[in-house]
Amino acid sequence: MADRHSGSGQTQQQQRTPRPTPGSAFLRRLHDHAPNSTQLVGFLTLIVSGCILLFLTSLTITATVVGLIFFTPLILISSPIWVPAGTIFFFSVAGFLSVCGFGLAVLAGLSWIYKYFRGWNPPGSGRFDYARSRIADTASHVKDYAREYGGYLQSKVKDAAPGA
Repeated sequence: MADRHSGSGQTQQQQRTPRPTPGSAFLRRLHDHAPNSTQLVGFLTLIVSGCILLFLTSLTITATVVGLIFFTPLILISSPIWVPAGTIFFFSVAGFLSVCGFGLAVLAGLSWIYKYFRGWNPPGSGRFDYARSRIADTASHVKDYAREYGGYLQSKVKDAAPGA
């Protein structure tokens, strides 16, 4: 009888532990990788925001097309006025922006010069000093060269034209 009870206990124990099926393994992996509530709320916010923006985009495109349909005759009739006015407006804005840009460039240059002469070493002052020393060295070499060969040429001129 003891054998009978031990044998039936094993069969009951085997019946209680289910074998994993391929479907349950997939569900377990899916549950392990499921998003948490924060990710889910973020995703839903993204979907809702995207839908709202898509709706607003469609409204904008629709309003633009309807506006063009209604206002095209008015634009065509008044185009002799709009083209010169648009040209004048374009050149006025371009000129104003150019003046502002040139003024800003001049202001930046003056600021750099001020910092340079105050001795604050603005960016590029080392290169400027190097170029200035190179120019000064070249000028002194040219001056020495002119003195050396200037006397030589003077004597040649006197030899060629003794009365000059």
